[in-house]
Amino acid sequence: MTQDNLDTEIEKAARLLRCGGVVAFPTETVYGLGASAFDPAAAARIFEIKGRPRFDPLIVHLPATDWLERVALEVPPKAALLAEKLWPGPLTLVLRKRDEVPDIVTAGLPTVGVRLPDHDIARRLIEAAGVPVCAPSANPFGYVSPTTAAHVRLQLGDKIDAILDGGPCRVGIESTIVSFEGVSPTLLRHGGVPIETIEAVLGCAIAVARPEDPVAAPGMLKRHYSPSVQVVLFDGEIPASQGPGTGLLLISGRQVPGGFTAVEILSRSGSLSEAARNLFAALRRLDEAGLRVMFVERAPESGLGVAINDRLRRAASR
Repeated sequence: MTQDNLDTEIEKAARLLRCGGVVAFPTETVYGLGASAFDPAAAARIFEIKGRPRFDPLIVHLPATDWLERVALEVPPKAALLAEKLWPGPLTLVLRKRDEVPDIVTAGLPTVGVRLPDHDIARRLIEAAGVPVCAPSANPFGYVSPTTAAHVRLQLGDKIDAILDGGPCRVGIESTIVSFEGVSPTLLRHGGVPIETIEAVLGCAIAVARPEDPVAAPGMLKRHYSPSVQVVLFDGEIPASQGPGTGLLLISGRQVPGGFTAVEILSRSGSLSEAARNLFAALRRLDEAGLRVMFVERAPESGLGVAINDRLRRAASR
């Protein structure tokens, strides 16, 4: 796509957002399904298109930090520090919301999740629309998140008003979510910014939400990011194939025994950033391979591996 064509497509998409439309757009994490964050009817269309339960809040995307005052009542000093050091990037801050943000966007909660995506097309779109944009991932609720425009087109193409194609997503897993509703920050969802990075910026350890805690942000449900076939997680030795219809997903390259119908390796070198970037696309390819079951290797439980394993545990939950 030429620059002139991209400019035209962004402006068309921005007009749609201003008029109550729903538009898919790229971010560094996954493709988002966006609508004006100040338009309750447009936000309701997102829930209808995705089949998303109304108790699951949406994240509001901004083009610049100075837009925070349009959606948040206040920004605590530690939240401001994270925004200064880690925005733009895959980090969502949960803050007390302004009344202008409709309850449907926040699932009736007094807080709103906000982030500044590290993707030029996303920020240009929001700036051109002139309104903050609420956006979950652009896929049917609970299914594997989309990391290319083709993924969006395949599943939602006939239900939405436009798709902006920005190529494959660079990070490949959703944003980390940190809440500032309480006295001290709490990590609600592991994501593209490792918890170690957040704690290093803040200079202190932070709490992590428990599985039994109420849903206060996207991605907290027990089952999520799920292929349609059974997912079985493993560590160490590769399980034996269960015959035709058995798939295998490995974090890094190694000798693969025979008998598997389809095999995906996320990173030959074992790079966790590369593994995260390739995760959802690999899960989709395995899901489309006519399998009965897929064996999926857990990542090391550190850095981005924590976020990868979070997605895999939810994908394997039944």
